[in-house]
Amino acid sequence: MSDFDTFLEIRRHAAQAHVNGQAGPLDRMAATACPASVFPPRGGHEEGAYRVADVYADESRSFAGGGDTTLEILHSDSVGDLAYWTGLQHARVRVAGKDEPVEMHLRVTELFRHEDGAWKLIHRHADPLAEAADA
Repeated sequence: MSDFDTFLEIRRHAAQAHVNGQAGPLDRMAATACPASVFPPRGGHEEGAYRVADVYADESRSFAGGGDTTLEILHSDSVGDLAYWTGLQHARVRVAGKDEPVEMHLRVTELFRHEDGAWKLIHRHADPLAEAADA
């Protein structure tokens, strides 16, 4: 198992904490140096390490405890100081102001840079998974 494969298990735990309103694990793996960017599921984009970290924290605060998520990694790799994974994120989350849990299915691509001995998330692109349109 590679260093990055081991890290992906840590990433899975950070995703689980995130959908339960706990920002700390994802915050610790977010890049602190630029470039960094995020294309969040709700749309738009942010650039800059601290602005991106704020997006992650805001997202985390929108969730309450009792959520669950899985990362379905379709493929991943690392070469030197860069790595990625791409796949799907499936979640059942508790959102403030809603009585019932909400299902989320996202297409995700994440890029990482090795900084100071640790993998740091430098880009996340997540958008809602939609059924393919008929041609």
